[in-house]
Amino acid sequence: MRRLGLRTRVTAAFAVGALLLSASMALISYELTRRSLLDDRERIALRAAYFDAAVVHAGLDTDTPDVVEVLRSLDTGGSRRPVLHLNGEWYARAADPGTTAAIPDELLRVVSAGEPAVQRVRVDGQPALVVGVPLSASATYFEVNSLRELEQTFRVLALALTSVAVLVAGSGATLAWYATRHGLRPLTAVADAAEKIAAGDFTARLDPATDSDLTRLSSSFNEMVDRLARRIERDRRFAADVSHELRSPLQTLAAAASVLARRREHQDDRTATAAGLVADEIDRFQRLVNDLIDLARSDQPAHRAPVDVVELARETCEAYDLPGALVRLAPDVPPTWQVERRRIAQILANLLDNAVTYGGGPVAVRLDRAGDSGVIEVDDDGPGVPVEDREAIFDRFVRGRAAHTRGAGDGTGLGLALVAQHAAAHAGQVTVADRPGGGACFRVTLPGSLP
Repeated sequence: MRRLGLRTRVTAAFAVGALLLSASMALISYELTRRSLLDDRERIALRAAYFDAAVVHAGLDTDTPDVVEVLRSLDTGGSRRPVLHLNGEWYARAADPGTTAAIPDELLRVVSAGEPAVQRVRVDGQPALVVGVPLSASATYFEVNSLRELEQTFRVLALALTSVAVLVAGSGATLAWYATRHGLRPLTAVADAAEKIAAGDFTARLDPATDSDLTRLSSSFNEMVDRLARRIERDRRFAADVSHELRSPLQTLAAAASVLARRREHQDDRTATAAGLVADEIDRFQRLVNDLIDLARSDQPAHRAPVDVVELARETCEAYDLPGALVRLAPDVPPTWQVERRRIAQILANLLDNAVTYGGGPVAVRLDRAGDSGVIEVDDDGPGVPVEDREAIFDRFVRGRAAHTRGAGDGTGLGLALVAQHAAAHAGQVTVADRPGGGACFRVTLPGSLP
């Protein structure tokens, strides 16, 4: 499973934290507000019930009281409904069995015993508050207060607090995204500089003045790059100097071997065989030195210019006595690419040489595109490359399965390493895969070489 990026994780953490905090605050606010409003409503209902109970008690304190008329005389508005329980009978201002039926029996027993009481119930599916006040041993007065309006207030409050919680969470995520975008900008600059350095551009540096908190990182990074560039330059010069110094004695040896080769008819078999081996090894040594010189100077960025890659590929094929018809240009791909001619020529030469030497010969050289990248593919008719060797063969002095051996075979072990180096100089790469029908397919991608 792919791990989320740092910016996404920080943003998600901010959003979750803001949501939890806002949700907790909203829940606490809702509960406090709800309790406060209910307590206020209960106090108001108690005062009104006691006042109305006093009026009812006074109305009943006659010889022939009219209970319904007494109840109708109360100013209860539309939210309070008075009910009287007198001598085991229920009395109301109008026939309303739902109201009396909603008064719990337990509440009736408590109030009848002489204790005032309050209880929240539901009347016809709506919330209500019942206040019971004892009047006498045979009479108890109840007021049923509707809480419908208060419940609607709670719903609006809950919706408002939920919206605020979601808004706060979204604001937290936005703030985190903005903060991480600016906070990670120095790391993005480091990553960009590292990519340039990996591509061979050792002029990339970080500006220490960009962020005072990252001055140490910038200075250390720049110092590291300076040391790396100096080390690579020393190694490059050493390899180039050694290779150049070897050229002179090699030329002398090659000349001497050439003389011996021309006089083979005057030599005995053992001497002629030895002279042939010496000439072959000198030739291989010369190719190794030439490859080392190319490798030493191949870590520089490519110097791009318009190059007719189709014509260059055909010329390379002819140099290996291969038909130019092997070269195939894909439709809608221009023949002229923005590349360095010397490097592309060596890429083609080395891939063709590899196909001839190890791959049973090339069967196609395809020139294609992938977006703005030019693609060179060389197919061969050999046994292919095992999966476990497909990265190692592009290392120096590596030949297929002989990934840790040197000096075996006729090659120098640097051909494919040079291909990888030249591709990297163009900010590209080389890969190898199986060719449909058998063999290997070497693919070189060159970004930015096509319009």
